[in-house]
Amino acid sequence: MAYTCHETAVIDAGCEIGDDTKIWHFCHIMPNCRIGKGCNIGQNVVISPEVVLGNNVKVQNNVSIYTGVTCDDDVFLGPSMVFTNVRNPRSAFNRHDQFLKTHVGKGATIGANATIVCGNAIGAYAFIGAGAVVTKQVPPYALVIGNPARQSGWVSEYGHKLNFNNSGYATCPESGQQYRLENNQVVKQC
Repeated sequence: MAYTCHETAVIDAGCEIGDDTKIWHFCHIMPNCRIGKGCNIGQNVVISPEVVLGNNVKVQNNVSIYTGVTCDDDVFLGPSMVFTNVRNPRSAFNRHDQFLKTHVGKGATIGANATIVCGNAIGAYAFIGAGAVVTKQVPPYALVIGNPARQSGWVSEYGHKLNFNNSGYATCPESGQQYRLENNQVVKQC
């Protein structure tokens, strides 16, 4: 076994778990999940059947990741955030055939206690603020906050707010990477 797992965690049959992944206390990894290399699955996490997590995904404590969710590499899922998988759940009606897909792009961050309503994609390097309720698509590099979540700016790949000058350029204060705002989309300059 190339991954490590606390003795209280339950790993169901058919899961693929990458090297150097750590699974902590009281987790349940359900059938046929694919979890990449170098992931960290915090305490009390539930990962439903057929969820796909890329490499280096960090899942903090008390997160529920439901069927239909896929996360690319380097995604951060903050404490107690949640995904949904049905838009109109009712206890009396089985809607397993109505699960909607949610994709989280490379390097995106979803803050603590945020809720991602199913069927909405989160773009690469987007930043979802703590407690936000995402009810629509989030573009790459977008910073969204509130309930319902609204865009309040753009962020760099390092997670810093970008301040674009009159020419449409911004620099990440940590990395020095340059970005350009073109047609309401952020493009990293090479």
